[in-house]
Amino acid sequence: MSLSVNACRNVCGLRDTGILGSSYNEVMGFSSQQGLAILYHPTRPRGARGATRLHISSHLEGNHCNSPNGDLSLAAGRGSDWQTSCAIITGQVLENGNSNGVGIVPIKSPANSPEMNTVISQNLTTMPKPLSVTDLAPPPMHGSQLRVAYQGVPGAYSEAAASKAYPSCDPVPCDQFEVAFQAVELWIADRAVLPVENSLGGSIHRNYDLLLRHSLHIVGEVQFPVHHCLLALPGVRMEELKRVISHPQALAQCENTLTVMGLNVAREAFDDTAGAAEYVALNNLRDTAAIASTKAAEIYGMNILADGIQDDRGNVTRFVMLAREPVIPRTDRPFKTSIVFAHEEGTGVLFKVLSAFAFRNINLTKIESRPQRSKPVRVVDDLHGGTSKHFFEYIFYVDFEASMADPRAQNALQEVQEFTTFLRVLGSYPMDMSPLNRAPFPPPGN
Repeated sequence: MSLSVNACRNVCGLRDTGILGSSYNEVMGFSSQQGLAILYHPTRPRGARGATRLHISSHLEGNHCNSPNGDLSLAAGRGSDWQTSCAIITGQVLENGNSNGVGIVPIKSPANSPEMNTVISQNLTTMPKPLSVTDLAPPPMHGSQLRVAYQGVPGAYSEAAASKAYPSCDPVPCDQFEVAFQAVELWIADRAVLPVENSLGGSIHRNYDLLLRHSLHIVGEVQFPVHHCLLALPGVRMEELKRVISHPQALAQCENTLTVMGLNVAREAFDDTAGAAEYVALNNLRDTAAIASTKAAEIYGMNILADGIQDDRGNVTRFVMLAREPVIPRTDRPFKTSIVFAHEEGTGVLFKVLSAFAFRNINLTKIESRPQRSKPVRVVDDLHGGTSKHFFEYIFYVDFEASMADPRAQNALQEVQEFTTFLRVLGSYPMDMSPLNRAPFPPPGN
């Protein structure tokens, strides 16, 4: 590639002189108050037509002053090439006594020139600013500017749990659980708040599988009381309904109450509770109701047909807070630690693993088994009968009340490692000790 730069005239009182600054490929530019200018005095007669120009080529030519039409040819590209070219020209000037019309003289940068200041200011304004780490993820200040990812749409229970975990945060809705994981990993969000278990519906296995698949750390937990409502479009009566849609967990948590209410209609699963309310409102479905929160009813203009329809007043969902980096475990407040492991083959191995916690008086708050995706079935030959037995291979999720800064927990995990083929600490984090606000009144029909 080659670039032609027209030489300027009548600059600094020099006529028919080409000046190239040391910084810009412009007519004139300088990187400091004292610039180095290359002056080229053309040898052609003044009456000859044609512009005097500097030819900058992408390669070094054999003779830097022997280009066509008497033009000066310089190498463009790397900084070392430019310096080499300047050194060669300087040598030719000193050797030839400036007989070829090329001279190198220092000149003052016109720093006080208003015109030059205006040009430089405009160039700096229009130049793009390079991205930095702070542009991708601004550092949060005391949890007030955190971007928190959650699954669902505005009005979902996960959004309310995110606001409880991080007050005044910036919620980032995601259409799937895995998208929330990826949002944190890709620095689109700073945290993620996702449900892992419910007091009525049990564990949310999808998120347990994602915890193992991704590399995020559990940095906290929040317990959120769930208060379900039956929502429909304004003016719709209950006897007009033909189906109820909501998240599968919400449908399971309200199953008995819907039966007691005599609402024997089709029940269909949806991605999330607030999304079900949004779907009914956007499509103007007058024969469909949604199970969602009072916040969702307010956002999407729905009417509350029945309030507090969960089967139990103590309906609580436990959410975990995920981050790219773990928190530093402490011992001055209650901590909880979550681990996942796969134990070796043999009789009583799981008992030995759990005994490591019992002997140290460490309380287990949860144990959950999930089939291993990579090796779901184990085949064992029966030497006596000549047959084979098939066993499921499991991994176990365990929560226990102790901090990883506690020597009891450290010694327990050291003993657990002797009986496991795989062990990973998902997080050691503060427990949620805040009081729960129960439903203000029992479900209808009780």
